[in-house]
Amino acid sequence: MTNYLVQATDIHKHFGNNHAVDGVSLHVKPGEVYGLVGSDGAGKTTTMRLLVGALVPSAGEINVCGFDVLKQVEQVRSQIGYLSQRFSMYEDLSVLENIRFFAEVRGLSQTEWLPRSMEILEFVGLADFKDRRAGLLSGGMKQKLGLASALVTRPRLLLLDEPTTGVDPVTRQDFWQLVIKLVAISPSPSGRGDRGEGVSVIITTPYMDEASRCHRVGFMKNGRIIAEDTPSALRSKLNGRILELRGSPLDVLRHVAHRDVDVEDVQAFGDRLHIRVRDDKARDVIRRLKSAIGGEGGRVAELRVVPPVLEDVFIDLSEDKDSTPPA
Repeated sequence: MTNYLVQATDIHKHFGNNHAVDGVSLHVKPGEVYGLVGSDGAGKTTTMRLLVGALVPSAGEINVCGFDVLKQVEQVRSQIGYLSQRFSMYEDLSVLENIRFFAEVRGLSQTEWLPRSMEILEFVGLADFKDRRAGLLSGGMKQKLGLASALVTRPRLLLLDEPTTGVDPVTRQDFWQLVIKLVAISPSPSGRGDRGEGVSVIITTPYMDEASRCHRVGFMKNGRIIAEDTPSALRSKLNGRILELRGSPLDVLRHVAHRDVDVEDVQAFGDRLHIRVRDDKARDVIRRLKSAIGGEGGRVAELRVVPPVLEDVFIDLSEDKDSTPPA
């Protein structure tokens, strides 16, 4: 039987009549990066708070690192590093003093936290800024400080709730390189730095390029996971159904594409359109669109079938369907 680091089974969280989490099940292996993706209000953050024990589920079971979250919450928290959406630091304290605070709150002595802190600061690229006041850090540096604080206790599970929201693309890339490196190192609970049982990461993100970096992705909607698989498997569900259209004017191209009986959706991707068509209808749609666009005074520079991206999958899953898939 697979040794899952996280096993959440049919968990629910109700706030009055609001079913924020409505039957979510998660199974995450050691060394796995699992992405939770969904629009605002889908239930991602509530799910994270249930996993860390910050909220008590209305129903369901959660087991993290071999501990029951409902009965052994302190043991669970000793195994978890958690970076929330609104990481709170003490801006008047230095970088090192902030990490010291979080370490000592978790019960680490100076002989434990000081060498560990220096190791982590080197890892995240903040060693040269250990004495800088946290309030003077850039946005990207603050995110790295949050990650360092989450790592100080050598967690087996890292929960990251939209950690790169609001930072620039370069900083996002740097942050993800740290996450990938962290999983690759996979320090054991003993802290020896060997592969051990592996560090797992559960991350929520609104960015599809980040979701593509995860080993598996769960798409959430209305408190439920409506699709879950590897990024490549999720994309494959739309193989042959995504057309890319370049030309001008864009509003004419969009209008004509929307009129076609076999077109399900049209979305702008920069200076081009992605057109989702019904199964086995791509060739027919291409033929009709080329003719119809010319008849409307538009110009087609290129119209072809392209491999789907996760944005295409997300848009498809976000639409209201005639029937709701099981959670």
